[in-house]
Amino acid sequence: MGDIGRSTSELLERNKEPSHLTQYIAAISVITMEQNNWFSSTFNLGALIGGLLGGMCVNTLGRRGTMLASVLPFLGSWMIIAFAQNFAMLVCGRVLAGLCAGVTCIAVPTYIGEFASPDIRGTLGTGFQLMVVVGLEYAYVFGAVMTTWRGMALVCAIPPVIYLFLVFFTKESPTYLLSKGKDKEAKEALQYFRGKHYDVEPEMQLMRKTQEEARQNTVSLSDLKKPYILKPLLISCTLMVFQQLSGVNAVLFNLSLIFEEAGSGLPDDVSSIIVGLVQVVVTAISGILMDKAGRKVLLIISAAAMIVSLVALDVYFYEKFLNEERAVETLSWLPLTCLIIFITAFSIGFGPIPWLMMGELFSLNVRGPASSLATMVNWTMAFLVTLLFQPLQEAIGPYGIYWLFAGFCAISLLFCILVVPETKGKTLQEITRHFGGPVTTEDATKKQEELSRF
Repeated sequence: MGDIGRSTSELLERNKEPSHLTQYIAAISVITMEQNNWFSSTFNLGALIGGLLGGMCVNTLGRRGTMLASVLPFLGSWMIIAFAQNFAMLVCGRVLAGLCAGVTCIAVPTYIGEFASPDIRGTLGTGFQLMVVVGLEYAYVFGAVMTTWRGMALVCAIPPVIYLFLVFFTKESPTYLLSKGKDKEAKEALQYFRGKHYDVEPEMQLMRKTQEEARQNTVSLSDLKKPYILKPLLISCTLMVFQQLSGVNAVLFNLSLIFEEAGSGLPDDVSSIIVGLVQVVVTAISGILMDKAGRKVLLIISAAAMIVSLVALDVYFYEKFLNEERAVETLSWLPLTCLIIFITAFSIGFGPIPWLMMGELFSLNVRGPASSLATMVNWTMAFLVTLLFQPLQEAIGPYGIYWLFAGFCAISLLFCILVVPETKGKTLQEITRHFGGPVTTEDATKKQEELSRF
């Protein structure tokens, strides 16, 4: 999402408005590198606040209600940017856009996780990340053809309108409706999602039992130490941290350099569009694989492939540092190859899966606040990485930055192998039971029967 701001900030730097326009427009026609860093990173700061707000909203306004409530502020953020009279207004617009994005990143995965059936929940959950990369590609394409950043901001105001139209005609989450005592509406909503001829009564019975258990097991801050809450919370937050420390920003920020090293001669805008298209295609493929290969397997493959590509990039830039002529002559093919492998690996695993699993791991009684905390961790890391990336790269060099992120990917690989559970094909109730969470009497009886067979 932050790369939408990157397209806007690039236009800010090369603004083509006539010099005879009013003084206040001229004053913000070009921003400094430091201002550009803040313009990009404050989106993540706003999303951090939105993560906290979203956790409260999904339990008060509902999942669908929260999504609808975010639309007008989203539109307002782009209007503030489009008609900004100074840099402070630009930053305010970015913070507000980030806040709405943070809210959306809680509401949408939670909503999908609750209405999707177990056999297709992975595919539908990946749709969230797919729409994110489609949005990035949208920004890349229009960023290449727009001549002013004001026009770019207005173009970015179109997707929230489409979002409003699509969400308006959907039903609220059956789980949320049931939690508010709206049994009839919950059943109608579940029937809407399952189809006219599907018998939803057995699923409704299970949902009612889960709701009853959730009411009997309300939690406070001190209850976070309970294993069935703490374990999935730590797993989700750690996946969010590794997503941001995977090196995706290092690669995307150096797109133009990588394409240049490969001798492509493509303009920066075109290279961004190509990479965005790769992300869209691979994320769509990952949606198909998610309920076949499983989350854990794809995370392991993703981390391993990112390690290989980042180490190879480091080898190239280190060789170039030692002997530029020899590196360009013998390894010019390597940067672009590594870029394709890295983007493919990220898009198939660490891009979509942390968001998908956030909607799966938490039991009903802690789903709102736990998802809020995981989202805040993600955006905090995104803010820090975006703000500190350029100074860090200048301090340790291009090859140093790739070694650093390759190390983080190696740690994430071990974490996925040793800690992350497989949630493919499991109901939300089964996942809760896996962590030792509250189970219904019927679940406990089944578990006892299973144990008695051994």
